[in-house]
Amino acid sequence: MLKNQDRVAILLHEGIRGSSGKTGLSLLRFSEAAIVAVIDRQCAGESLPELTGIARDVPIVASVEEALAYNANVLLIGIAPSGGALPAEWLAEVRQAVAAGLSVVNGLHSQLAKDEEFRELLREGQWIWDVRKEPTRLAIGGAKARSLLCRRVLTVGTDMSIGKMSTSLELNRVSVRRGLRSKFLATGQAGLMIAGDGIALDAVRVDFAAGAVEQMVMQFGNDHDILHIEGQGSLLHPGSTATLPLLRGSQPTHLVLVHRAGQTHVRNHPQVQIPPLPAVVQLYEAVAGAGGALQPARVAAIALNTHHLDEPAARDAITQVQEEAGLPCTDPVRFGADILLDAVMNQESL
Repeated sequence: MLKNQDRVAILLHEGIRGSSGKTGLSLLRFSEAAIVAVIDRQCAGESLPELTGIARDVPIVASVEEALAYNANVLLIGIAPSGGALPAEWLAEVRQAVAAGLSVVNGLHSQLAKDEEFRELLREGQWIWDVRKEPTRLAIGGAKARSLLCRRVLTVGTDMSIGKMSTSLELNRVSVRRGLRSKFLATGQAGLMIAGDGIALDAVRVDFAAGAVEQMVMQFGNDHDILHIEGQGSLLHPGSTATLPLLRGSQPTHLVLVHRAGQTHVRNHPQVQIPPLPAVVQLYEAVAGAGGALQPARVAAIALNTHHLDEPAARDAITQVQEEAGLPCTDPVRFGADILLDAVMNQESL
């Protein structure tokens, strides 16, 4: 629903330095939308490039009221607090934005367009895009995607929120640059906001999740050489349900494993240790085959998130992972995704 002429302000309170700003930071890094202000009272007045490493010189302001001075006409909720609900004081800022004439992009589980109070505030031309909606005409998955001739590259991970979307986006960027008919398929709220289409997988009832992925892949597969399917969750995470329907629905021809350098256990679950990467590779390849009646797929390469390391340490970590796993490895955000795409294109589908 975002248009080229829209001027976007991102609500990102405590998300630049905190752990809940993944959506907003992803939009700043990858979206082509005109982002005119970031709202984060914790970092107001500071430099966004210096804080994040994102080469986008957008002013950081403390409130919606200050963002209005930059002629924003869309407020994008870029934070995802624990539990998926905004604190009352931040929700009040969203109301203030709507009352001031701004449209809203909402990636939270709460459906603002159904809220009577918000609907009464809307004027002609304003809209609320609730991104997390279940697609229509869903069916149960049937492993149909294996009939497609295109490469289907699914990012999988050792944990949640480690860079699967970023890896898929970078792979798509390199694929397009090389002249391939390539498409990024979004499966989460940030990916949807960036791409403009896709599915919000965590809004789909579990019985239809694989079918929703399959429907999306079948829609685009015949018209493209390669599909880059945004991964979600992790087979290692005790609370994750998204990876299995992605494997089943996309019937991937190739997997790219995403890992955060040095991470030894699932975040917030120290009792769940991350196995050695060769064992994780073996796990994903086994499950990918079982999810399609033993239609095999191999891990072609490893994308290593080194955001927390300086460059020499990042390069050392990449070398170490390459030696440990015996697979090509790089940080695609930091160093580009060419190595990963080379591995995909050079590895024949099984």
